[in-house]
Amino acid sequence: MSGLQVHGGRIDLAAALYPDAPAPWLDLSTGISPCAWTADPMPHADLTRLPSPAAIASLEHSAAAAFGAQANRVIAMPGSEIGLRMLEQLNLPGPVRFVTPSYATHAEAFAQGTPVARADIHTVEAGTVLIANPNNPDGQLDAPERLLAIVRDRAAPLEPWLVIDEAFADLVPSYSVVPHLQPADPVIVFRSFGKTFGLPGVRLGFMIAQPALIAAVRARLGSWPISAQAVAYGIAAYRDTDWLDAARIAIPKRAARLDALLARYGLQSSGYCPLFRLIQTEDASALFDRLARAGILTRTFNYEPRWLRIGLPGDDAAFARLDQALSDG
Repeated sequence: MSGLQVHGGRIDLAAALYPDAPAPWLDLSTGISPCAWTADPMPHADLTRLPSPAAIASLEHSAAAAFGAQANRVIAMPGSEIGLRMLEQLNLPGPVRFVTPSYATHAEAFAQGTPVARADIHTVEAGTVLIANPNNPDGQLDAPERLLAIVRDRAAPLEPWLVIDEAFADLVPSYSVVPHLQPADPVIVFRSFGKTFGLPGVRLGFMIAQPALIAAVRARLGSWPISAQAVAYGIAAYRDTDWLDAARIAIPKRAARLDALLARYGLQSSGYCPLFRLIQTEDASALFDRLARAGILTRTFNYEPRWLRIGLPGDDAAFARLDQALSDG
């Protein structure tokens, strides 16, 4: 089962491990929205041409407006995962600390990084701090002012850099630091398109940072960092503010429905990220196995065997299937 504990979404591996499970599988192992953005008609991408610099700039302006950022501080990239794995090339000051527990890639982003507990981030007086807000997998949240105090309440040369993975922040916009950034703040923020809009296959993410750092990353990524499809879908989706406003209402309601369903079976959920819930139980491994045998994939963690993360069911049928699987236990 170890291959299922690194990242979610491995239906292929789950199906091989549980060949008798009913199909199709219900994938609740990720933090990707089950309610994908759609439009009529869907955006057209001309795949016979490279995306133009003007089109990429239009995407970055559209995303910047949605984030509350200045466009010259935003760069598009083929998923925020790429940005996280580029961090070590940016000559950020050491020592580097990454908040744990968190997204697995954070521990891999810096060869010499060391873990720090979320409660202790304000003890860091120099170097670089990497944190997710909301956090994955426990859904913990910090207010922007608490995070920005890390870089504003220190006197130079001790002022640390702060890297914030805001992959899930579109649905909790009041917790994003982006609208509060000042020009000189030593802060880098990553945002994900696929999680909020339910379209991870588009492979689109963004970095928000000081213009000089954006220019350096742009030079590394080259002239065509993203596909024509990513440009077309990103522009259309970020400009669809009505859809995003509606999602910010509907998704938390769906999360509350999941909370109530779990509570009926004595499972107390925690966290403030509306796209997933974390439960803690001594029977986490057995519960994972029981759900998997019912064709429902959730997520366990090798560093905390009592944890089980459950993503949002996408419709009434998915809620009913989860309910049935839990009742069968």
